[in-house]
Amino acid sequence: MPQALAAVEHLTVAVDNNTLITFMGATANRLEMLFVAPNARGAGVGKRLLTHGIHTYGVFEVTANEQNPQAVGFYLHLGFAPYKRTETDEQGNLYPLPYMRLLH
Repeated sequence: MPQALAAVEHLTVAVDNNTLITFMGATANRLEMLFVAPNARGAGVGKRLLTHGIHTYGVFEVTANEQNPQAVGFYLHLGFAPYKRTETDEQGNLYPLPYMRLLH
């Protein structure tokens, strides 16, 4: 994980009571990672962080793991739509990935 974090151009975190609850990494208008702590899900922090990424860093593309329907639904709900799909991830593992772009 430290190598992945070091590779992103913009890293934004959200902390509540000195506890990390979410972080987002973006590079070149692309959301590279967005993680929300399980106990913080559904509170809107992921939406606020992604909205910040869209307005501050120009994020308009994201890749989701198709095997995580909650994440795919989250991006669809926020206005992203698939434009291509692969059967494997970037490392060749069998994780189908929808590539999505922001529609508005």
